[in-house]
Amino acid sequence: MPIIKQIQPHQTADVKNLIFQICQELFEATPKVIQTYDPMLDIDRVQVDYFDRQGTFLIVMDENTVIGCGGIKRLNDEICELKRMWLQKNYRGQGLGFRLAKMLVDFAKRTGYKRIRLDVFSQEKQRLAISFYQKLGFYFIDRYNDSPCQVFMEKILG
Repeated sequence: MPIIKQIQPHQTADVKNLIFQICQELFEATPKVIQTYDPMLDIDRVQVDYFDRQGTFLIVMDENTVIGCGGIKRLNDEICELKRMWLQKNYRGQGLGFRLAKMLVDFAKRTGYKRIRLDVFSQEKQRLAISFYQKLGFYFIDRYNDSPCQVFMEKILG
């Protein structure tokens, strides 16, 4: 049975490989294009970019394999961002994504954030993700960052 736990430093390469693999399938992009768009430097600096800044980064493990991930990153004292929420395709539909998202949202509440935001790269190719976030209570908002993403969402934490 898959478990959800905090990432350890030796697992960053596995997380990057997971994200890389999912993005390759989803966007049908070459490795070079993915690497150019997103070198995933925040994963390399997970301690500084997440943990040292009132955030967290969780992974979903099946045996010794990383099959999912997600993080909470601080934007300011009241707003955080849901980042890097990914789950391998063959594990979807089993409640793992919901469990991971719930743990991350609960962390954000406990930490004192009032709102949680996220961005989604492609409205067309990530319809399932957008629907998933809507079921979790996220709603559409105006752009809040300078990323190349097309969709921006927010949830009020209460």
